[in-house]
Amino acid sequence: MFAIVKRYYDKGIYSNEDVEVFVRAGKLTETQYKEITGDDYVA
Repeated sequence: MFAIVKRYYDKGIYSNEDVEVFVRAGKLTETQYKEITGDDYVA
């Protein structure tokens, strides 16, 4: 899941808010959120 979300984020398809949805759903960790977006995850 990480690789797919990262690819879409890098292409501009997903925004930070979209990636947050995956964290809230338990599909990504907060650490992975930071790896993808460069920002700390704030619940």
